[in-house]
Amino acid sequence: MLLVVTYSRRARETLRNACRAHDETVVRRFGRAALLRETEYAAFLACRFRERHAEDVQIQRTEPFNEFADAPDAVREAAAAYEERDSPSTPYDKFAAGTEHPQASEMRGQEL
Repeated sequence: MLLVVTYSRRARETLRNACRAHDETVVRRFGRAALLRETEYAAFLACRFRERHAEDVQIQRTEPFNEFADAPDAVREAAAAYEERDSPSTPYDKFAAGTEHPQASEMRGQEL
């Protein structure tokens, strides 16, 4: 997919109008940003945004996050266990202390 992010009022207006006119190309719209299907037409629209608004538009190619292929088992297991904790107000670091679950500080430093 293509992620288009706008940084000015005029660029947001152009993005909003394009999303309305070409809804078959839009996967999701987030106000200042939109995800476009990875098609040549979406690339055409994204290039038009850049031509018209230059640095007020950022375009990134993205790929969906597959939690089973992209996240380690320990991370998925920790997330599941944390969501099933007894007290919803317990912060993760306190929850993970003394367990086999990874510490938040460890996870912050690891690339996926």
